[in-house]
Order: sequence, then structure tokens, then C-alpha cells
Amino acid sequence: MRKDPQLLQKLLEQPRTCLLPISEGQMLVRDGKPALLGLSEIATATHHRVPSLQQLVYLGRISDQDLFAFNTHSSTDFSAPQNCMFLSGRELMGSVDTESASLLAYARGIINWHDNHRFCGHCGAPNISTEGGFVMKCSSCGQRSFPRLDPAIIVLVAHDDRCLLGRQASWPEQRFSTIAGFAEPGENLEDAVRREVLEETNVSVGRCNYLASQPWPFPSALMIGFHAQGLSTHIKLNDAELIEAGWFSREDLRSSKIVLPPQQSIAFELIAAWHDLRSDIRLGEIAASAEFNAPGA
Repeated sequence: MRKDPQLLQKLLEQPRTCLLPISEGQMLVRDGKPALLGLSEIATATHHRVPSLQQLVYLGRISDQDLFAFNTHSSTDFSAPQNCMFLSGRELMGSVDTESASLLAYARGIINWHDNHRFCGHCGAPNISTEGGFVMKCSSCGQRSFPRLDPAIIVLVAHDDRCLLGRQASWPEQRFSTIAGFAEPGENLEDAVRREVLEETNVSVGRCNYLASQPWPFPSALMIGFHAQGLSTHIKLNDAELIEAGWFSREDLRSSKIVLPPQQSIAFELIAAWHDLRSDIRLGEIAASAEFNAPGA
């Protein structure tokens, strides 16, 4: 369907078609869900300067409703409808359901790719959006560019009955999380795990087991989660990624000694999966209770 511009134009004109506005990486939300605006709402928000097909990205179809992402940068003036607001992905984390989160991440990721590929990387001429926004074609040399993801590993390293966690300088006090970093050209994911852990903590890693993955469109990463076996325990912060790292027991994870990552993150999933292997208490239930009883919750 994306390869047929005439069909996409017809879809754009259908009454049930909706647009999801994205502005500087923030997503328009209404009542805790993606704000899917009808064409009349878009016309009002853009003061009747309705975007053209080249200004949109065709996301696909849910049931009989076609969805397009709309980069508000392509509009000189966009006024969000009442009861709608732009929120960042981090602000939305945990407040929307899984399906909505996936749609928002999808739209944000592809719009971010558009923003960063306005010019041809081969000759420098302007790119033109084609095939429903999923191909950027050079207006001069014809070079075609496609959406890209940045693979990143994230790992919980365990040794005996303790797990390795670290803290970055920008995080709140006591907030600890798993080790993570981007895979480099020429290495497989297991080697990326071993290199990142060694670089950041000086801990050697042996066996690596894949557990789960999570799209992380901040701006375009795919987090690939592992559990790994620690072969050493001495910690030395070799680079500036972390300001603190340590080994923590299951009891530490359940205590107020540290603050864990948000439950919606793959980091928490990795920690909880390790914790729950040898505990009758589910870490997710403890965390949910703590969040519910937190001041202001």
C-alpha cells in the first residue's frame, strides 16, 4: 500500500482516517491515549492548512481505520485541540496501555528518522519522502534511505546470589539500574554485553542468555535484554558512564536501600526475572505497592 501514492491519497481523504501529531519528539495525547485526530480537527488545528501526503507517514491500518503520523514541524502553525496535550515518551511511560505505547513509539521513531534524514548522506541534496514516508529518496542522485534502528544491549549480571547494578550521575539519588550500551560494528550481541560490562565496571562476563527486548525510541534504540554470568566481582569504574556500581542481593532489591527502574522498562523486567527465580515474593508486586503508597500517588 505504501508504494501506491494514489491509494494513499484516497485513504487520506476517507472520513475515518486519523492523524497522530508529533512535535519535537513529543506525542499528542487525549484522555491518556494517543490523540488520533480526524481530518476536521486537523484542519482546525492547522488553520485549514491541511498537510499533504508528503508531509505524513502512513503508519498502517487498525480494523478499518487508517492512521498517519503528522510532524507538526511541517506546519507553520499548529494549535492542539482542547483537552489534548503534547507529552514526552518518558512522561507517558506507565500511563498508557501497551498497544498505545507501541503506537506512540512507532510514530515517534519514524518522525525522528525523518527529521534526521532531510538531506542525502551521499551527495547532500534534499531528500524527498516517498512510499508512505518509509523511504527517503535523494532529489539529486536518487539514493534511497530506509528507517534504521540502533541495537543496544541491556544486561543483568549475576554472581552467586547478587546482581550487578550501576548508577549514572544524572539519575536521582539511590536510583540503580542494569548495565547497557550500544553494539558496535563487527561484534555480536554477546560480545557487546561482555565489552560494555567490562568497560563500565571491570567485571568479566561469561555465559549470556537472551531474555527479552524493548523498543526504546529515545530516539531510535532497540534494547536487547540479557541475563549474564559474572566471572569476577571486583568493581572498577573504567569510564565516565557510571558514578557508582555495586552488587545487590534479593533482599537489597526489596528494601528501601535502592530505587529500581520503572516497572514498564526492560531494566526492571530483567531485575524482576532474576529476583523471582529464587523468591516466593514477586518483585513487581512489591514495586507496585510501593508506587501506590508513595506520597502523591
